[in-house]
Amino acid sequence: MGYAQLVIGPAGSGKSTYCSSLYRHCETAGRSINIVNLDPAAEQFDYPVAMDIRELICLDDVMEELGLGPNGALMYCMEELEDNLDDWLTDELDNYMDDDYLVFDCPGQIELFQHVPVLRNFVEHLKSKNFNVCVVYLLDSQFITDVTKFISGCMASLSAMVQLELPHVNILSKMDLVTNKRDIGKYLNPQGQVLLSELNQRMAPQFFKLNKALIDLVDQYSMVSFVPLDLRKESSIQYILSQIDNCIQYGEDADVKVKDFDPEDIDD
Repeated sequence: MGYAQLVIGPAGSGKSTYCSSLYRHCETAGRSINIVNLDPAAEQFDYPVAMDIRELICLDDVMEELGLGPNGALMYCMEELEDNLDDWLTDELDNYMDDDYLVFDCPGQIELFQHVPVLRNFVEHLKSKNFNVCVVYLLDSQFITDVTKFISGCMASLSAMVQLELPHVNILSKMDLVTNKRDIGKYLNPQGQVLLSELNQRMAPQFFKLNKALIDLVDQYSMVSFVPLDLRKESSIQYILSQIDNCIQYGEDADVKVKDFDPEDIDD
C-alpha cells in the first residue's frame, strides 16, 4: 500500500513552500518522501522533483501552440493529464514501491478542486493503485482577518471536501508572518455564537438566516477546522505531519521488528 498527500489551496497560499519544508523536515528525520510537481507552469523548485507533469505537457508550449491564456492553458494541461492517467501516470507510479510516500504539489486554480472533475479522477486513479490519499488544504492565515473571510475560507475548504471525498487536513499557512496571532487564534477554536454575532454585524438583516446556517455548519457539525503551520518551528511541521499520517494510516501496516531472544541477556 502506498501513501499520498494531495496539496491544494488557492494560489499564493504556500503549497510549494509547505512541500519543500516538509521534504527538509523528513530528510532531517531520516524519513523518505517523494515530491511530485503537478503544476505545468512551475519553473523553480526548492525540493527534488520525483515526478514532473512538465515531462508530459508544459504550459508555455500549450499557450504558444494553441493561443490560449494562462488559465485556459492550465486547464488544457490538466485535462491532458486526466487523459493520460492510464499511460504516463501509471508508468511513473510503477517506479515506486508499495510503501512509498508521495506528496503531490498541485496548481492553485480553484476550479480544479471546486467543480472540475480532473483532480477527483486523479484521486480515484491513485486509489485504484492502492494508495491511501489525504487532502492537505492550505489557506493563507494573513487573509483570515475577520469573520467573513474566515467563513469564505471554510466554505472553499468544504467545497473541496465534498468534491474529492477524502480525509482532509486544513492548514492555516504562513503563521510565521502573522504579527498579531490573537486575531487568528479565535478562528482555530471558534465559538459559534461569537462568530454569528460578528457576522450579523457586518451583513444586512436579510442574510441573518443564511449566516446562522453557515455558522451551524462550522460549529455544530464540526465540518471544517484549521491547524496552524509555523515553518519556523519543527514541532509545528511534525504535528501536522502526524495528523496527516493518522488520516492515511501511515505506518500501521509496517512489519513488527522482533529482536532475537538470548537467555544469556537475562544474566547480564
